[in-house]
Amino acid sequence: MTLNEWLLDGLIVFALIWLALKALYTRDLFKAVFLFIVFGLIMALAWVRLKAPDIALAEAAIGAGLTGVLLLDAARHFNRPRPTPHPAEK
Repeated sequence: MTLNEWLLDGLIVFALIWLALKALYTRDLFKAVFLFIVFGLIMALAWVRLKAPDIALAEAAIGAGLTGVLLLDAARHFNRPRPTPHPAEK
């Protein structure tokens, strides 16, 4: 492996660790979901570097795509304000 390949692999590992920690410790739900999606895309790139394109496609489609959309939808429902009860209903 050349020095450039080592640097690229090191950058991918650093990005994965940083994204994982950032997604775990962020307080904003939408930001955490966005970081999770980016983590899935970088993970797919890591699988390509490991010469596993089938796993990379699955990671991109399921890990970043489908799961990301479902998490964004769930986050939208969590941030929806609750309806206030009518005063006559109390």
